[in-house]
Amino acid sequence: MSLYVALQMDPIEHVSIDGDSTFRLGLEAEARGHRLFQYTVDRLSYCEGRVIARGRPVTLRRRASDHVTFGDWAEVDLAEFDVIWLRQDPPFDMAYITNTHLLDRVHPKTFVVNDPFWVRNSPEKLLVLDFPDLTPPTLITRDLSQIRDFRARHGDMIIKPLYGNGGAGIFHLRPNDPNLSSLIETFSANSREPVIVQKFLPAVAMGDKRIILVDGEPVGAINRIPVAGEARSNMHVGGRAEKIGLTEREREICATIAPVLREKGLLFTGIDVIDGWLTEINVTSPTGIQELERFDGVNAAGLIWDAIERKLAERA
Repeated sequence: MSLYVALQMDPIEHVSIDGDSTFRLGLEAEARGHRLFQYTVDRLSYCEGRVIARGRPVTLRRRASDHVTFGDWAEVDLAEFDVIWLRQDPPFDMAYITNTHLLDRVHPKTFVVNDPFWVRNSPEKLLVLDFPDLTPPTLITRDLSQIRDFRARHGDMIIKPLYGNGGAGIFHLRPNDPNLSSLIETFSANSREPVIVQKFLPAVAMGDKRIILVDGEPVGAINRIPVAGEARSNMHVGGRAEKIGLTEREREICATIAPVLREKGLLFTGIDVIDGWLTEINVTSPTGIQELERFDGVNAAGLIWDAIERKLAERA
């Protein structure tokens, strides 16, 4: 099976070849004989009944500072592709939502991964609300009095933007922290969106586990350790990845959420678990497959492409 594959992503010439999951997926695609075309979301358009993009064919290789060769610029009709990867990074804002609406117009005839309808309707920090028994105490609100009451019940808490990413804007507030009102005023001045508040889990100092799931099945995990004095474990802000396995509790979490992921066409996801508590289900642009491959030898990119090719064969 030779496929024509579009990568909708941030500029590929700037990615880290040792960490970027989309780059690894592209390498695996080429190893299977698939052709790659890459474009950025600002060059995605709807025009007179067609969804089109302006971009370039690409050839990839694992060579520092020389990892991509571009073909000529071209305008393409996305209906001509077999697979489109929806892989640009958040923030999950109205621009992101709009591009999922455009991709809806070619999916499922052209197979978009992950399903743009469910990417739009399953934001990282909201999909977990379907599983209250698996998550730490959580509040979503703009109401300062609600946040004060939550802190009175739970003490230490984490406050973060509801649609943020990469660890940006995350705050750990202790029970007597005097900055709560000022912080909420700052959030409110910058956005009309509510914030998400969760009970602080001290075990985050031992790591925030990223579990990779392919079509609902866990294929492995990495542990992300925050730097000393930091509550955030995201690798964007200095977190360190290390080898780790899955606990029985984490396998139970995966088994519970798997039917929902499959139903929604969320083929490649990464869930975050701290001390046995599910905190996020990442569906927009999950990462971690290169670290997993280095630590455990698990070719998650290969497993993802196996699943895609199997689904396309079933549809055919």
